[in-house]
Amino acid sequence: MLNTTTLDTAEARLGAAYAVEQHLRRHGASLCDLLDALDEPSGFAALCDLHGAFGHPIPDTDAIEVALRNIRRILADQAPSSLDRIGHERGLPASDMTLWHGARVSDLLARFRNAD
Repeated sequence: MLNTTTLDTAEARLGAAYAVEQHLRRHGASLCDLLDALDEPSGFAALCDLHGAFGHPIPDTDAIEVALRNIRRILADQAPSSLDRIGHERGLPASDMTLWHGARVSDLLARFRNAD
């Protein structure tokens, strides 16, 4: 039998997942463009995992959290020189995009931490 705390946690994690889904609807294309420009296969794979976690009647909150952590790690691991090169080669503001998406992903991850 589930206790109230377990139900509250599950509900809070589903709320966090909903926030991620809304974020992806608004900003997923930009994040996809950035991860593609980084030429980091694991970043694109993490984004695919993130989308796949919503492919169930009830989103897989653990998979969402793991994918977000992977995306945040990949964004944080980018060298400024690499981002500058991408900016010149692809005409993308890669540095600014990395900072912005990194901050948003961190905000979304905080919702999961606060849910536990």
